[in-house]
Amino acid sequence: MSTGLILGIETSCDETAAAVVERGARTLSSVVASQIATHATYGGVVPELASREHLRAIVPVVRAALAEAHITFGDLDAIAVTSGPGLAGALLVGITYAKALAFARGLPLIAINHLEGHIHAVLLEEREKGSEPQILPLHYAQGQDDSRVGGVMEDKPALALVVSGGHTHLYLARPTDGTWNYTLVGRTLDDAAGEAYDKVAKLLGLGYPGGPWIDSLARFGDPHAVPFSFAQIKTKVHLLGKTPRTKAAKTAPIADLDPHFLFSFSGVKTAVLRYVELHGMRGEARKRVAAMLAMARPPQTSEAALSLCPQPVLDLIASFQHAVVGDLMKKTFAAAESLGARRILVTGGVAANRELRTRFSAEGGARGVRVSFPSPALSTDNAAMIAAAAWPRFLAGEFAPAGLSADPSLALGR
Repeated sequence: MSTGLILGIETSCDETAAAVVERGARTLSSVVASQIATHATYGGVVPELASREHLRAIVPVVRAALAEAHITFGDLDAIAVTSGPGLAGALLVGITYAKALAFARGLPLIAINHLEGHIHAVLLEEREKGSEPQILPLHYAQGQDDSRVGGVMEDKPALALVVSGGHTHLYLARPTDGTWNYTLVGRTLDDAAGEAYDKVAKLLGLGYPGGPWIDSLARFGDPHAVPFSFAQIKTKVHLLGKTPRTKAAKTAPIADLDPHFLFSFSGVKTAVLRYVELHGMRGEARKRVAAMLAMARPPQTSEAALSLCPQPVLDLIASFQHAVVGDLMKKTFAAAESLGARRILVTGGVAANRELRTRFSAEGGARGVRVSFPSPALSTDNAAMIAAAAWPRFLAGEFAPAGLSADPSLALGR
């Protein structure tokens, strides 16, 4: 008899995670072992160190997830694991362990795209709240054994913005016969938004990861002090038919995407660098590193913020964030209007940003478009989203082959 329980495993970057989710709609456990302390000294993720930390954490994290869910391996229906995109070595740790576990326990293995997992982080929590109809395979919708999952067919497409340290993608997500299909409609051509956050934070002598520091400090600055802008991206003749020169670049060639829905964050990052050099802020940034290392978390008051950063730096931070969020918002809502999507899912690590949530929600309200976010805990990498994304594939019998391996550049959709 089916229990509907799936163990999810996620090791795509610098967090080792395991979770148990029931029927893609109820989280029984979610355990994450972070590596931030390991990589903070270097100002970014060191792939070799990430793989080593995953090896140390994978077994205790999975055991903790099962214990928190009050189940054993014998209660599981399947095991799901992230197969890409991500760091090759990190992905291989999770995949190798999941394959061995599935073989030893006689359980089916389901391979999940990390980007699809982020989209399902939003859907999972909406199902838990009862606001997201369950998607059923066609034979269940017609009344055959519909006791396994509750709800009704959901036939409306959604526009998903996946925005994180490694990705900035726009997908049109369509539910079809119990599973989701994705069409890539926009992406970054260079840096991801979260990557730009991390690089600007490092340039200013702030902590890693940079997103939480910039988000916390931006509220104490003037967002209009420095006039950053984004030029309209134009298709370059010599790049026609070629893939973008970025992570996970095996997606659609540039010529296949509407330039109005393409992102580029390398320019604003360079603009911050030039501003810092022009205004002599380099020395201040070097001094700030020592002060930052002594702080457990970003400042929460204006006095504490000023003690770390003078007002011109706070204004620069606020202006940078205002510009990035504005560009994300402008192109996402333009794509939604063009495609007729009345629902937007914003997910990924940057979706935890307070200004982004506030401005997207306000714009959605003004346009009559429903905007949904995952909770902060499910915005960053986790395994609950992997287990949730696996449920429709489990029902459809889409299991991974015995030769499953890591695909660091795995694309989602077409």
